This record gives sequence, C-alpha cells and structure tokens, in this order.
Amino acid sequence: MSQEIERKFLAKDDYKPFVIKSFRIIQGYLSSVPERTVRVRVKDDTGYLTIKGAANKSGTSRFEWEMEIPVEEAEKLLKLCEPGIIDKIRHIVPTSGGLFFEVDEFHGDNEGLVIAEIELPDEKSSFEKPGWLGEEVTGDKRYYNSMLTKNPFKNWR
Repeated sequence: MSQEIERKFLAKDDYKPFVIKSFRIIQGYLSSVPERTVRVRVKDDTGYLTIKGAANKSGTSRFEWEMEIPVEEAEKLLKLCEPGIIDKIRHIVPTSGGLFFEVDEFHGDNEGLVIAEIELPDEKSSFEKPGWLGEEVTGDKRYYNSMLTKNPFKNWR
C-alpha cells in the first residue's frame, strides 16, 4: 500500500517542447464514490486496476493501490464501468530534482482540458514551477478524472 502525494495545475501549450515521452490512456471507473474509486486503465498495451481512497483535507494526499493486469482483462472490465470514459494523451515532462510532470491532454467530452500533475515525496516538497504551469487546481474535485466522467469539461462552458 502506498500514499499518493500530488499537486495539480492547469497547463498551457508551452510544455510541448519539453515532452520526453507520450502515451494514450483510456480509463473508466467501476466505483467513483468519494470515499474510494476503483479505476480500470489501458495505457498503450498494458492494463491496470487501481484503488484510491479519499483525499485528505488539502487534496494532495490519498491512499493508492495499483496492479498491472492483462490488457485483455482491462478491456473487458472497461465494458462494466460507470458511464463516461476518459480518453487522454499523457505527456511526461521532466523538471529539476528528478521529478516529472504528467501533463494530460484530454479528448472526447473533455476536449480542451489540459492538466499537469506532479507526484511529490511528501506534502512539503518544493519543486520548480515552469512558466507553462497555470492555476493550481489541487483539491478541486471538478478536476478529478472520476468527476470528469460525470460532469465533463464540455458542460462547463
């Protein structure tokens, strides 16, 4: 079992020259209640099953358990998920200190939304904030992927 500690920001297109790797992610939720989410994900040709607990008060930390599963099983489980599938391209952008931003460029019902996340060793960790990083949205539940399946970005306008 592990603790996920991350901060989320809106991102501008200026990040693209710094991308070192990209891959497509399709994911859905078997459960998306606030106390726990059970996510099924296909990342390129690999499947994953992830369980996340409720976030702490600041929204930066929560329990996370993830296991790789056969992609065929993940594709079957996606058919059992709640309505609303997330389709995104994840771009990896390095920053100082050996940390990486994961910049998610959403498609489908969330087209136009770009979110950058950084996983940190602890909540007090500092990190370089590049110029392409926009407003911080850590703890804003609207930006949780599980919430974007229920109230997609296209409905916000």
